[in-house]
Amino acid sequence: MPDILITENMGGRWLDELKAKYSVVVEPTLWKTPNKIKAALPSCRALIVRNQTKVNADLLSAADKLEVIGRAGAGLDNIELPAATAKGITVVSTPDQNSISVAELTLAMMLSLARKVGPANQHTHGGGWDRPKFMGIELYGKNFGVIGLGRIGLLTALRARALGMNILAFDTYISPDAVAVSETHAKLMDLNSLLAQSDFVSCHMPLTPDTRNFFNYERFSKMKPTAYFFNLARGEVVDENGLLQALKENKIAGAGLDVREQEPPTSTPFAGMENVILTPHIAAMTKEAQERVIAAVCQDVAAVLGGGAAKNFVNFPKPKRP
Repeated sequence: MPDILITENMGGRWLDELKAKYSVVVEPTLWKTPNKIKAALPSCRALIVRNQTKVNADLLSAADKLEVIGRAGAGLDNIELPAATAKGITVVSTPDQNSISVAELTLAMMLSLARKVGPANQHTHGGGWDRPKFMGIELYGKNFGVIGLGRIGLLTALRARALGMNILAFDTYISPDAVAVSETHAKLMDLNSLLAQSDFVSCHMPLTPDTRNFFNYERFSKMKPTAYFFNLARGEVVDENGLLQALKENKIAGAGLDVREQEPPTSTPFAGMENVILTPHIAAMTKEAQERVIAAVCQDVAAVLGGGAAKNFVNFPKPKRP
């Protein structure tokens, strides 16, 4: 039985280094069968996951030897942290390693919708040349509303400012004299004011009980009918039915979604809408980001299994057996 169980797709030289020291089993689709994960856990010292594996109390009830859970990514909504902490299991994540890639994809979506790149590309591939049909707008001088001015929100805002955009920000946990505010020259404001004034709104908030379905029809209705909304955070932060209704009623001009309420989604209500960009949770899927993510999580797992302390720990740097 393995020392380290990996339930989602992962590879690279940092993983090879782990394999040289420990027995490692990589099952890219094991996340689909929690009962098989639970059956394998009793002998495991480490579990490494991405965002698909649901590491809950039931699963951890079989993890008597588990010392560390490695989350290859930033979000922790798929890990029941209190249950892991109660069993003395160290939880590590990679909170910053994919931030640049997420910020860049946000800008890519904004530019694509503003300039109608998707439909123009499809039209031209089909032999068309109707230039007036694809009249777009500039980002320069527009108001960019950032919901959550954390690491990713900050990097996105800096890049938007470099394009000449005005930064508006809503974040209940940040003070007006914070570095993120001064670096981006952001104007902190209440949510309703931001929604009413922004030409582009980008969500960068974590999923919590308070943020689930945070963006609903009522909030979309407070945006400009010419504004665009983007979600590259967590799918459950957006009520997709409310977004769909807002789009159909022209309450907003368009949207870009990299994450969905259910992944993979069982239905495609946005299919065929030229003003909606859909991507399959690829914000962090760049070679550079994945190298950093896998390096960080593998190094922390190796440190814990070797009796050392993790750097990117969430609860505590070393296991604490009850």
